Amino acid sequence: MSETIKVGMADLRVCVSPDAVTTLGLGSCVGIAIRDPVTKIGGLAHIMLPDSTQIRNNSNIPKFADTGITELVRQMVAKGAKQSRMVAKIAGGAQMFSFQNKSEMVRIGERNVEATKRKLAQLKIPILAQDTGDSYGRTVIFYPETGDFVIKAVGKVQKTI
Repeated sequence: MSETIKVGMADLRVCVSPDAVTTLGLGSCVGIAIRDPVTKIGGLAHIMLPDSTQIRNNSNIPKFADTGITELVRQMVAKGAKQSRMVAKIAGGAQMFSFQNKSEMVRIGERNVEATKRKLAQLKIPILAQDTGDSYGRTVIFYPETGDFVIKAVGKVQKTI
């Protein structure tokens, strides 16, 4: 019997097929789903901010793209995945509020997506698909067995990337 493991905000979880991982309420946050297609080990990180070096008291590793993605990969390798085979899919990074001001703080969703892509590139983990940006929140479910990343949003057709 498979289980769907919940991932909170500023959190991450690793699972092995047939289990799945899910997170609710990706607004400006980004959900990073990574899997090893051979072992079917996968994981999901729900990051809130792009860069841990810009914040004091940043001990919550999964909260940031730079540290959360590295930790997710580390935990997957500890379970038996191989980093060289890992692939990723990402969702979220929305601009949830409309402002005239285009300051860095307002662009948090966009900055989260940029930081996520940068960290995955550093780790040599290709992004196979993404559903990012726009102005609506998302709930996602990731299935390491198939690599399906199901994206649900209020008023939108459910999609699988």
